[in-house]
Parts: sequence; structure tokens; C-alpha cells
Amino acid sequence: MPTPVRASDTPFAVDVEQGKDYWWCACGRSKSQPFCDGSHKAEGVFTPMKYTATESKTVYFCGCKASGHKPLCDGTHKQPV
Repeated sequence: MPTPVRASDTPFAVDVEQGKDYWWCACGRSKSQPFCDGSHKAEGVFTPMKYTATESKTVYFCGCKASGHKPLCDGTHKQPV
């Protein structure tokens, strides 16, 4: 399986709204990080991941694309690459 591009060495803090859907970029190539802009279509391997906010708050979307709790950050970016 192809490895996604590491878009950031830190998570992306985003203020989400309850009930709203967000499409997290899984490939790392989006110019609209952490969200999908369709860049994955060039390779056809990755699919964006839907995140539905259960409450309005700040969440931290994974930037390294390696989190075990995708699409949210779990601290994996702190591990050596």
C-alpha cells in the first residue's frame, strides 16, 4: 500500500461545528490541508475520510497522516520518521 505524503509535522487545530461534516485529506497532497481538495484523484489510491462533529469545539486533525486515530491526531507525529 502506498504511503501518504506527510503534510505537516504538527496537527491542524480546527474549530468544528456540531453536525457539520469535514473531509480529511488522507493522501497528504491537498493544498487545503487538513481537508481534501481532490488531489488524491491523480493517484487513485487514497480516499478522504469523513469526520462529523458531534459538538462544536476545537479538534486536532492529523497532519502526518500516520495517526492510529484518523482523522484526528494521536501524537504519532512525535515519533521519528
